[in-house]
Amino acid sequence: MKKTIVTVVCLLIAAGALYAGGGSQSSGGQAGGSSGSTAGKAEFVIGNGTEIQSIDPSQIEGVPEHRVYMALFEGLVVNDPKTNKAQPGVAESWTISADGSVITFKIRSGITWSDGTPITAQTVVDSWLHHLNPATASNYAYLPGMVVKGADLYNTQGGKPSDVAIRAVDASTFEVTLVGNVPYAIDMFAHYAFSPLPMHAINKFGSDWIKPGNFVSNGPFVLQEWIPNDHLTVVPNDKYWNKANVHLSKITFLPIEDTNTAYQAFKNGEIDWSTNIPLAIIDQLKLDKDYRVATQLGSYFYYINMNHPILKDVRLRKALSMSFDRQELIDRVVKGGQVPAFALVPPIGDYKPATGTGYDVAAAKRLLAEAGYPEGRGLPTFTIIYNTLDSHKVIAEYLQQVWKTNLGVNVTLQNLEWATFLEERKTSRMELGRAGWIADYADAQNFLDLLITGGGNNDGHYSDPEYDRLIRQASAMPGGPARDAVLRQAEEIAVTRDQAVIPIYYYVSQNIIDLDKWDGWYTNPQDTHPWVGIRKK
Repeated sequence: MKKTIVTVVCLLIAAGALYAGGGSQSSGGQAGGSSGSTAGKAEFVIGNGTEIQSIDPSQIEGVPEHRVYMALFEGLVVNDPKTNKAQPGVAESWTISADGSVITFKIRSGITWSDGTPITAQTVVDSWLHHLNPATASNYAYLPGMVVKGADLYNTQGGKPSDVAIRAVDASTFEVTLVGNVPYAIDMFAHYAFSPLPMHAINKFGSDWIKPGNFVSNGPFVLQEWIPNDHLTVVPNDKYWNKANVHLSKITFLPIEDTNTAYQAFKNGEIDWSTNIPLAIIDQLKLDKDYRVATQLGSYFYYINMNHPILKDVRLRKALSMSFDRQELIDRVVKGGQVPAFALVPPIGDYKPATGTGYDVAAAKRLLAEAGYPEGRGLPTFTIIYNTLDSHKVIAEYLQQVWKTNLGVNVTLQNLEWATFLEERKTSRMELGRAGWIADYADAQNFLDLLITGGGNNDGHYSDPEYDRLIRQASAMPGGPARDAVLRQAEEIAVTRDQAVIPIYYYVSQNIIDLDKWDGWYTNPQDTHPWVGIRKK
């Protein structure tokens, strides 16, 4: 660990401010933490972008949280670091029935939580039911709800846990029955919505299970300390089944929101990986050998409050979307090689995204006038909310200027800290909210599920019965052109017809890391980087 970080930590230890994880523990360490030699292993420091919401897998929803999750927890399957496809995790293998509707997982023998408590097939059953329990209020409960037979019935329709078609055949055999032949199910199960949970700790401590002295995990690392808004540190888990491939002695996550600060820390050798880039020097940064850019399965868009008394008029929503030049925004503002988007779903395999409404200022003006607001007259001022990051700020400023110039529409901007932003975007107060979605698995439905009625990430509160029907129909169809056609029909309804969101661009991943120094880190379609296998060269 770099000197400046060590100094801060030492001062905080002296002040007694440490959040130290663990069950029964010795000074400062978590039960199951590494007690052996770390000779030859390297410490790693990441600028993680912001303070995380939680370390409870059922209560997180962002990319910064996912990076921490991959250190502390492991699902039945995990993401391959090069392809993002599923590979064995807690489950050492699986079989799929002839009709594709039943998957049977073999749980690894002897696998445990960091406090030594065994992980069995029943642990997985109980964990999935906890994720789905309406009282848990998991934002991602709709994911198993879309693919596991009976899961949505329990989660949203007043059903019982027994309705969910999962079972422990025996201690090492977990079986799940799907709604049909779901082609992406195995890859989907790497998501934290399907994470095993330490139910013995949850049952004993309730929501306090993540507090010091109570917290246990099953991933490659365990929590050593967490000082909110300063740092979170993890160390190797000596109970982890694959510990031979854990090559880092410590990972420190720093919640650095200012991209210039993060970049300077990287250049000074104080952090090893910066996950956000400073736009002010993007042209210079493109020449840096440590700048990593790659095509990414992700969309940047704005949610619109569909229940707003004025924004509920589709003509106004379309006018906002049609009135700005996405290519100009990319070329002049963000400059990262992003691709203009008029649909929510990026091109994935053979899937062809929806047509969208395009760029047409004259048509946008006509729609605004038809809605009763010629040249914006009579419209109230709207507010765009976004989380702290310079790219979100300059995009919002660009739209503020263009909407004023082209339509006479006034908007104000509100910058919010990450956790507050996520909470505010779900409220009825939100009018226009910045959003981004990176694929959890490589399938168009992963994006379109965002707009299902009542879905945990449907922050614009879009609802259309025909759209819901088509998405659920596609959930039970095998992969191929027929399924793609159903999904595209749904996207045409939500995006082209209803303008439920304002698509802006398709992402590229942008990271700063010295790959002459680090091995095991790869650019990949989802910008997901498991910690197992990363090592110093």
